[in-house]
Amino acid sequence: VQLQASGGGLVQPGGSLRLSCAASGYIFDIDTMGWYRQAPGKQRELVASITSSGITNYGASVKGRFTISRDNPKTTVYLQMNSLQPEDMAVYYCNAPSRGRPPNHYWGQGTQLTVSS
Repeated sequence: VQLQASGGGLVQPGGSLRLSCAASGYIFDIDTMGWYRQAPGKQRELVASITSSGITNYGASVKGRFTISRDNPKTTVYLQMNSLQPEDMAVYYCNAPSRGRPPNHYWGQGTQLTVSS
């Protein structure tokens, strides 16, 4: 499975941005797709995830500001980020765990979000 992320960039505090992640290859090996982020000096953390049936999960720091969605045939996920703050600045990684146990995690290449005035 290959994950291609796009949409990062520079945004002012309070602004919005949307990330996209398209899966290709053996997509039957994945169900949940989501986003993690990693800021300098910090551990990678879950931002949001969504299952193929639409069940979502959000990190505590982004609840109410970020929305994850998924298209049909469910191979692209979007992360709508609103009310962005400097603490949201990080490299965002698309993620998809495989169906196997333990799962093999597929990762996209990472896209930088910079929040600055």
